[in-house]
Amino acid sequence: MRQFMLNLNSRYQRPVIQLKPWHYFDALLDTGAFFPVWTADERMLYILGGKCVKNNVIFGGFGGKTSGNLYEVRGISIGELVFSSMHIIACKDLENVPFQLILSATMFNGLIYEIDDKNHKLNITIPDDESMVRNLIIKDSKGKLHIMCESIF
Repeated sequence: MRQFMLNLNSRYQRPVIQLKPWHYFDALLDTGAFFPVWTADERMLYILGGKCVKNNVIFGGFGGKTSGNLYEVRGISIGELVFSSMHIIACKDLENVPFQLILSATMFNGLIYEIDDKNHKLNITIPDDESMVRNLIIKDSKGKLHIMCESIF
């Protein structure tokens, strides 16, 4: 097993980490979220090398249904985890939140993660049968979105 720890930003009352290698964006860990969601200006995803793979996808959450554009971004690092390919839904309805990215629980599929609110830490354990390099794919099948997160060995 491998472990690493990330600092939670103590100015928030929720688990928010700063993605230092990714332009210092703030990212909320939402353990109830199914999809990672970009909440800032979509143009920034292009600057980061992202490409739009589908416009106007409908997804649930946030108290109902909303829509956004589906992007593929390569090489996102979250601590020691590297997402060689990661799909993110850019949602204009959320542009006024104080963080730029919502990290979904599905991104940590097969891992052990602990939110230590007292000490402002996010502890992540990667079991031996999982890899630090991952892919996260969102697919649309007959109008229903599916997510797949897999380790890359």
